[in-house]
Amino acid sequence: MSTFDNRVTRMLGVELPIVQAPMGWIARSQLASAVSNAGGFGIIETSSGELDVIREEIKKMRTLTDKPFGVNIAQAFVRDPDIVQFVIDQGISFVTTSAGNPAVYTEKLKNGGLTVFHVVPSLGAALKAVSCGVDGLIVEGGEGGGFKNPNEVASMVLLPLVRSKVDVPIIAAGGFVDGASMAAAFALGAEGIQLGTRMVSAMESPVHQNWKNAIVEARETDTVFLNRFNSPALRALRTQKTTHLEREPETNAIGELMNAQALYFGGDMEASIALTGQVAGRIDSVRPVAEILAEIKTEFFEVIGDLAGRYPS
Repeated sequence: MSTFDNRVTRMLGVELPIVQAPMGWIARSQLASAVSNAGGFGIIETSSGELDVIREEIKKMRTLTDKPFGVNIAQAFVRDPDIVQFVIDQGISFVTTSAGNPAVYTEKLKNGGLTVFHVVPSLGAALKAVSCGVDGLIVEGGEGGGFKNPNEVASMVLLPLVRSKVDVPIIAAGGFVDGASMAAAFALGAEGIQLGTRMVSAMESPVHQNWKNAIVEARETDTVFLNRFNSPALRALRTQKTTHLEREPETNAIGELMNAQALYFGGDMEASIALTGQVAGRIDSVRPVAEILAEIKTEFFEVIGDLAGRYPS
């Protein structure tokens, strides 16, 4: 049977080098445990700032799975100056850091015995993160959903560029949704992929069915890139609200996220911004996490086997 064995699977202790993105309010025990139980790596978010709730979600996570999982620290949204100690106190061994300077937390986290991967949107950011001592990188292309660098670079360009300049393990994010795109990521230098939009639309995702349906119905052109002149930039699903914001680039769209839960869990698609990647155009159904991950694995090995057969060395 075909299996994965690389630096990412060994560092994370997983069967599949597939990581679930740490989406605010969404990346909690219900979704993350499903990912870990399916052989991937679930992540619990802290970007919501609700650390008392997150503490309970981590406890719940341990009742739902005995598999490895991690926590994300989204630096731009940190409210507790002792966030590092908070993560250490939860007994977490793997953390991803994002939306900030890797110099702030990397050394403290590593001194606490954690493995640290930092999310980067550019080569410069990748080199800085490596210089700060991170164990690996999550290289995120601009086609991904959520918070973005205003000067976005597609994964097809960014991933091989970063790989050519660093030696640490890379998890590729932005544009990955199935086994074929995972194989492409590996060809470009990654040893794992991160799934965001595919996980938002999964059966175990806690978001309202309206958002899942909107992803399934979306075309590949049905996302908008907002806040290009008001960092952080955002990629979101096209709605009346986001189309209006797209046409008024001087407006800082970040304020619209104040009402995010009305969209996320109330189903009002015009109440806020549905952070969604371009791969929405490739998702055609709401499916269980285990089924999604199993299909990705099967297709990955079929694709690389087919290529090896058609183009023997």
